Amino acid sequence: MARNGRAPLQEGEILVRSIYLSLDPTNRAWMDETATYLPPLALGDVMRGHAIGVVGESLNPKFKAGDIVQGLINWEKYYVGNGRGLSRLEWDRRLPLDAYMGLFGMIGLTAYFGLLDIGQPKAGETLVVSGAAGAVGSVVGQIGKLLGMRVVGIAGTAEKCRYLTETLGFDGAINYKMGSLHKALKEHCPDGIDVYFENVGGKILETVLNHINLRARIVLCGLIAQYNATSRTPGPYNLGNILMRRARMEGFIVLDYYPRAAEAMSALGDWYAEGKLQYRTDIEQGLETAPTAVNKLFTGENNGKLIVQVSPLP
Repeated sequence: MARNGRAPLQEGEILVRSIYLSLDPTNRAWMDETATYLPPLALGDVMRGHAIGVVGESLNPKFKAGDIVQGLINWEKYYVGNGRGLSRLEWDRRLPLDAYMGLFGMIGLTAYFGLLDIGQPKAGETLVVSGAAGAVGSVVGQIGKLLGMRVVGIAGTAEKCRYLTETLGFDGAINYKMGSLHKALKEHCPDGIDVYFENVGGKILETVLNHINLRARIVLCGLIAQYNATSRTPGPYNLGNILMRRARMEGFIVLDYYPRAAEAMSALGDWYAEGKLQYRTDIEQGLETAPTAVNKLFTGENNGKLIVQVSPLP
């Protein structure tokens, strides 16, 4: 493997060539001065990112040349380090490698545990998902249908709404940019909302809170509408509805669920094998595209899990 002018490896180090790099809303959150679940990045720091790569050289007994690995590393073509935070990926060659950036990666884990553990779904209940045509939202809605829920997605284009209903089998889809979201929710959720999977925040969250049922569960996964705000974003003005409806809103970070990953992978794998789950990837070519491609997450231009292919498949 090309060393790219790097010094020889030290004992305990590995050299990894990045293949796929995940682009996520949290990349923008890490740029803020306020700490998230990881420390903020300073100007001049290299951006973090979840990546899949192949080990080219190893002086670490935990890894050998040719291993496929995944984990949180930097936006770079080559990683050199002690491998902390990386794990070997058992690649089922019947699947494309990019599936492990989506349905069989953090996306699948986020959707599965967010809905099942935090949302506590029940058959017959109404589930509403914002950012529903995105990587996480699309899987959440499909799992909801598998569990017998009525599922309504919120998206930003007519094309995405058609994808939700015609391809993924959602019961309804709302283009929040067209007409009144309040009226659309009233029409599509005549019995109110029992579970809301939140990926967006802002006015959409405020509007949804007007329709929640008694003991509703709000799964707080992301707030992408607020990440690029240039001033402090006001919270929903109707948080009192959570009190009045005795509802629960809970945030979660998928990293907390890594010890239980096998549980999710087993269920997701079974559903996928049975043809009950679909996923899409949106792949940009070349590491140099990452700084501009990440903007697709905030303009809504991406279709599925947004990935950069850094180098060829092994």
